[in-house]
Amino acid sequence: MTTMDKTQAVSLKQMPLIKTGGYINGAWRTAKTTFVVTDPASGDEIATVHAMDASIAEDAVNAAQSAFGAWAGLLPQERALVLKQWHAKIIENREELAQIMVAEQGKPISEARGEIAYAASFVEFYAEEAKRANVEGITSHLKNAEVELWREPIGVVALITPWNFPSAMLTRKAAAALAAGCTIVAHPSEEAPLSALALAQLAHEAGVPAGVFNVLPGDAKTIVTPWCADTRVRALSFTGSTEVGRLLYRQCANTVKRLVLELGGHAPFIVFADADLDRAVSEAIAAKFATSGQDCLGANRLFIAREIYDDFCHRFTKAASALTVGPGKDDPDIGPLMHDRLVQKQESQVADALSKGARLTLGGMRHAAGRLFFEPTVLIDVPDTADIMHEETFGPVAALTPFDSEDEVVRRANDTEYGLVAYVHTQNPKRIYRMSRALEFGMVAINRTSVTGPPIPFGGVKQSGLGREGARHGLEEFTEIKYVCRDWS
Repeated sequence: MTTMDKTQAVSLKQMPLIKTGGYINGAWRTAKTTFVVTDPASGDEIATVHAMDASIAEDAVNAAQSAFGAWAGLLPQERALVLKQWHAKIIENREELAQIMVAEQGKPISEARGEIAYAASFVEFYAEEAKRANVEGITSHLKNAEVELWREPIGVVALITPWNFPSAMLTRKAAAALAAGCTIVAHPSEEAPLSALALAQLAHEAGVPAGVFNVLPGDAKTIVTPWCADTRVRALSFTGSTEVGRLLYRQCANTVKRLVLELGGHAPFIVFADADLDRAVSEAIAAKFATSGQDCLGANRLFIAREIYDDFCHRFTKAASALTVGPGKDDPDIGPLMHDRLVQKQESQVADALSKGARLTLGGMRHAAGRLFFEPTVLIDVPDTADIMHEETFGPVAALTPFDSEDEVVRRANDTEYGLVAYVHTQNPKRIYRMSRALEFGMVAINRTSVTGPPIPFGGVKQSGLGREGARHGLEEFTEIKYVCRDWS
């Protein structure tokens, strides 16, 4: 029996890391109301989770505020040691964490295992980065004075994480904040809270002090709204839709919080005639269909040079037709979507595109695997007036369209309120430079799809967000600069 088989033989509810309360001040809390977490593949109930209320949300801030001084006062090496211990716990329990994620989020087991490794990598990275927030000396502009800049932790930070990457989005934020010396109150998505609660248990086992890391499941409005109004919460980091990001932006205005917002994406995938066609098709499949298309980095608009357009469409459709669909535990290419609203969105965007002249070469309907499954779908000749060319899809529907010139495709690619990532395939070195400059996106991937990781500053421009996560920049988002000027005369 394989490791996976052994894990599956154990009921999810019997797994030690399944927690159903809130983790506040180093202890597990229950609440008066509960909500049900279901498996999107089957609709079966996974767990009944306690929904924290506003008073518990305040208790969490009280705990984080009380713990802040001692945590910030530790040597960076001491905080790094705790993070290393958390990293070791995540690696030790990676299979159980992956199984929990498959059950509550639906993604294929191989993708879930990949996300756990990805989540752990941020904790490992920031365990090292904790020791590198150095004092910066500046040549003094004043006579008989010494000038320094200190980076100090900003204080209590609120972390709001999504359902599509329930582990990695928490560790990317939390590890950076903890490394900087901040304390945390976190709210995971109500649709997939179990991964975050499992990570809280592992943080507890790793020796994260009481009050430093608090995780509260429940209704976002009930929990997050008080945090936005609380002056003790000095920063808020959110990953999710642009619509919700705008709301949080407004709610945090009165307390002038530091905001890190990783919002929506509407990525163009641009293939020029000189591209390696086999590679471009393979990378386009990955960019479109990973996480069943439920990814802000997903390629929403595929612009293909007219000279190779027919060939690319044929190859892409053939590759997409080979994708398998099913429950995540069976390790398909495409798992279920998270909720019925997303399935309806796929249906709406397909119908709209077809009504405006697009042609369907694959899919276009709900899949027989279950209520929340949608067929891998390919639309070609999609006009710019179609809804799918302006709205995030967040599902396995690909929209292909031809272009005739570099200037044209730059204009069309930039014609969006989003600016997270753009993908370009070309062998022309001068064009690579021109496109990298011209595209109005925070990240540009050339001849590849996989670009993220702990050492890079992840983030977008325009209405795709504020700030950066990952790299030293991600740690700096949770610090303030203090200017010190000392007279030595």
